[in-house]
Amino acid sequence: MHSRLKRWLYLLHRWLGIVMCAFFVMWFASGVVMMYVGYPRLTAAERLQHLPSLDPAAPLLGPAQALAAAGIPSMPQDLRLSAASAGRPVYLATLADGSRIGAPVAIDAATGTMLRAIDAAHALASAAAYAGGGVQAHYAGLVHEDAHTHSRALDPHRPLHRVQLDDEAGTLLYISSRTGEVVRDAPRTERTWNYAGAWIHWLYPFRGNLFDRHWAAIVDGLSIAGIAVALTGTVVGLLRWRFARPYRSGSRSPYRAGMMRWHHLAGLAFALTTLTWIFSGLMSMNPWGVFGSGRGGPAVAAVYGHTGAMPAGAASVQMLLARGGDIRELRWVHRLGRELVLAYGPAGRPALLDARTARAVGLDPGELRHAAAGLVAAPLARIQVLDRYDLHYYDRAPHTMTGGGNKPLPVWRIEFDDPAATWVHLDPYTGSVLNSTDRSRRASRWLFAMLHSWDWLPLLEHRPLWDAVLILFSLGGLALSLTGLVIGWRRLRLSRRSFRA
Repeated sequence: MHSRLKRWLYLLHRWLGIVMCAFFVMWFASGVVMMYVGYPRLTAAERLQHLPSLDPAAPLLGPAQALAAAGIPSMPQDLRLSAASAGRPVYLATLADGSRIGAPVAIDAATGTMLRAIDAAHALASAAAYAGGGVQAHYAGLVHEDAHTHSRALDPHRPLHRVQLDDEAGTLLYISSRTGEVVRDAPRTERTWNYAGAWIHWLYPFRGNLFDRHWAAIVDGLSIAGIAVALTGTVVGLLRWRFARPYRSGSRSPYRAGMMRWHHLAGLAFALTTLTWIFSGLMSMNPWGVFGSGRGGPAVAAVYGHTGAMPAGAASVQMLLARGGDIRELRWVHRLGRELVLAYGPAGRPALLDARTARAVGLDPGELRHAAAGLVAAPLARIQVLDRYDLHYYDRAPHTMTGGGNKPLPVWRIEFDDPAATWVHLDPYTGSVLNSTDRSRRASRWLFAMLHSWDWLPLLEHRPLWDAVLILFSLGGLALSLTGLVIGWRRLRLSRRSFRA
């Protein structure tokens, strides 16, 4: 290699590495924290477990009556009944507002009055119902966004009431100012480790302030700089390594001892995993929209059918709750053109009830298969029944970035013969479209989730093997970046002294 090119390569790695090694240290250390403690969230399972049971004897309005009393003429995007607001039953409706996320409203199930002003007393009552008896709750103020609530899914509920519980976990609750329901819980452990984990790893210090609009560009820019450091370091490390014959010292590295030697050896040993993690971190941001197919989602109306006004002859809430069991929430849905109700308990799959008769029903597999063929305007290639998780449909721990969702089994994978090679995952029990993916999204799965979190079933299903592998490579990357940080600091001190002289 030309000597001048070599020198520029060394200089680029040296001075860019002085800056980036500090970020590398932070990313490797916080990544290990995130393996066990994630960003605060309220999972669906946690929400159901903390909801009070619905009383079959309570004098509650039916959904059609409640919507009419609240001045809502048509069926909302989503309609649920639960004792989620101040401990009393409310209809939680998501109204279409032309945006990606609908506008949530709460309707008192006893009077049909729409809740409009959720004050501190209301928030405290919601927190007390969530916590159960014997736990004191203290109002902690109203906040638009803080270190634990950067998720865009919370935007329709902002500003958020904060309530501190005196429970053993030291839980901080965030309550919607639109509906009065608990939308996030953050125990003390999650809050504390969040600063050493997800908050710093995702560069959230740049969120919720004047840098917010530039956050994605900052992450992308630092990731690209990190890739440049790792690539140049790999080339420099290989150029300095004697493959044919060793140096006079007998070593194949020119550095006999000290930080330079350890940095050289760690760089050669962990360059590939370091580069892989930085690159996959960049891919998580979908830079320049590389994974955007430009196609919309599946036409769910093919399976769901008509979603107009609630039928006048719908079964009463009392009839639905009389089906028995500890019912925490009712959700009205349309499947195959029929009005159905999903009755959720504190855990497990919901009961599927007819919205008119309150009787338990099941979906006809043949009819469901026929309807599912219309989810995408393309020929149906095949329907595969998944009885276990695979590389593209799998579940992760609730605290992880991709965990805590609804991933039931068995599930249907409906594959279409369209240019994007679209797949749709559908729950044959409830008829719910769970997600859709195409060729570009599957590429994102490989380049992000697989390379960054190592979401590979042979590892995930044989823990602590997954833990050992990721911690080993994280410690290697940490050694590489820490030695680089020390070398960089010494170089800066030397340059400063030379400048003074």
